[in-house]
Amino acid sequence: MEAVEYTTPKTVSEAVQAMASKGDRARALAGGTDLLVQLRGGRRSADLVVDVKDIPELNEISYSSSGGLTIGAAAPCYRIYQDAAVAANYPGLVDSASLIGSIQIQGRASLGGNLCNSAPSADAIPAMIALGAVANIAGPNGTRQVAVEDFCTGPGRNVLEPGEILVSINMPAPQASSGANYLRFIPRNEMDIAVAGVGSSVVLDGSGQNFVSGRISLASVAPTPVFCEAAGASLAGKPVSDEAIEEAARLAMEDAKPITDMRGTIRQRVHLVGVLTRRTLNNAIQRARGE
Repeated sequence: MEAVEYTTPKTVSEAVQAMASKGDRARALAGGTDLLVQLRGGRRSADLVVDVKDIPELNEISYSSSGGLTIGAAAPCYRIYQDAAVAANYPGLVDSASLIGSIQIQGRASLGGNLCNSAPSADAIPAMIALGAVANIAGPNGTRQVAVEDFCTGPGRNVLEPGEILVSINMPAPQASSGANYLRFIPRNEMDIAVAGVGSSVVLDGSGQNFVSGRISLASVAPTPVFCEAAGASLAGKPVSDEAIEEAARLAMEDAKPITDMRGTIRQRVHLVGVLTRRTLNNAIQRARGE
């Protein structure tokens, strides 16, 4: 690992100024659980590391029934799943935050870092997509918002331009009779990379017997996390039934474009997408019904 400059800005504007000063040779550090490993291993290089952990907006975790949930890009995972409001209103997000690395890693790793690392196997991203999350970005040209399903552009690549940083992630307040779930398949019980992962959310009508809407997203089965728009849309207006869930799972499997590697085959991963879609939808339905 080569020597790099290091700075700890205290405001968003200072961080943007620092990032812009080195262009694409600057890297933001939230938890560092990905970046430091990549720098040491030579997978990434930088002239400047900008530590954003001391910026208040990047450490925020706030919830209101009108404005939804805001999570700062540097807020560590343990604070997310230990937050009572998050646990009560976004159990699908807790599913993923509690899976990232080990307990020790969760003391540093953040959902913002998971998103900006932009790995196809990232556990947090499908859950955030299922929940309709939006990324709040600041840069030399001001601020902008990008839907999380549009954030990643390739393995380890995303929409952030030189000088920009992810400030926070917003998720709308959960609707009545809604629920979400994230599951992954891994060879070991913990600290492993997903062979396949699925995040699903549903909104049911007042009776709890019919779908109003659904959102489904996949991990580890394409160059980026996948938003299965057609699969989620297929649920709308249908009675809650095995047939509706099976059709959504079939459409999600069609969206999977995996490769065969040391962790799994194409056939296995496509099969897992179907299995995990059915399971996450059933779990989301149970949560929507308050079960």
